[in-house]
Amino acid sequence: MELEGARTLVAGATGELGGRLTRRLRGAGATVSVAGRDEERLASVAEELDARAFRFDARDFASCEAAVTGAADALGGLDLLVIATGEVGFGAATSLDMAAATRLFEVNVLGPMALVRAALARMDDAGTVVGLSAIVADYPTADMAAYSASKAALSAYMAAVRRERRREGLRVLDVRPQHMETGFSDRAVAGEAPDLPQPLDPDEVVDTILGAMRDERREVAFDLRARSLVVN
Repeated sequence: MELEGARTLVAGATGELGGRLTRRLRGAGATVSVAGRDEERLASVAEELDARAFRFDARDFASCEAAVTGAADALGGLDLLVIATGEVGFGAATSLDMAAATRLFEVNVLGPMALVRAALARMDDAGTVVGLSAIVADYPTADMAAYSASKAALSAYMAAVRRERRREGLRVLDVRPQHMETGFSDRAVAGEAPDLPQPLDPDEVVDTILGAMRDERREVAFDLRARSLVVN
C-alpha cells in the first residue's frame, strides 16, 4: 500500500511499539490519528505529531467503536487501522486465575475484534488492517498458557477476516514477533516473566512491519530456526 496520505488510526499509540510505529507512519507521510487508554500519554503523542486523539479502553467495546468512528470522521475516511494494544500474564495453566485470563482475552482478542468490526464499516474495499499478535500464537509457551491462547485467537481471527474480505481487496497483516525489549513483560496482569530469549530490536520490527505494509504482505513472523523475522 501507499503510506503517503494514508488515513490511519493507530490504536495503542501510547505504547512503546505503537508509538514507534505511529512516528514512522507519520514520517512516511500518513495522515495519522492516535488512540490509547492513558490520557496523559495520549495527549503528549497527539501534541508531538499534531494528530487527533481518541481515548479508548480495549475492555470497553463501545469506546473501541467510538474511537474508530471518531478517527474516520476526523480523517474523512479510513485506509489503515493498526492495532498495537495488548497485555501479558504469566503463570502455569492451573495457577492463573480466571479474572486475569478473562482480562487477557478482553484486551488481546475482543477489543481488537471490536476495533476491526468498526473499521470495516468505514473502510473502502482496499483498506488495510494490521494486528500485533506474538510468537506464542505459533509456539504456545509453558507458563504463558492463557496469553498464548489469546494471541493464537487474535491471529486466527485476523486470518478469517482476510479470507472473508479478500475478494473486496481488504489487506490484513498479522504480526507475530518474538519478545522485544519494550518493558511489556514488566507490566504483566499476573505472575512474573520466566527467562525470556534475547529480545528483538523494536526498530527492526517496525522497519519490517512498514516494509510488509508497503509490499501488501500477509504476515510477519519469527522463524525459530533462522532466528530472524520472516515476511510472507
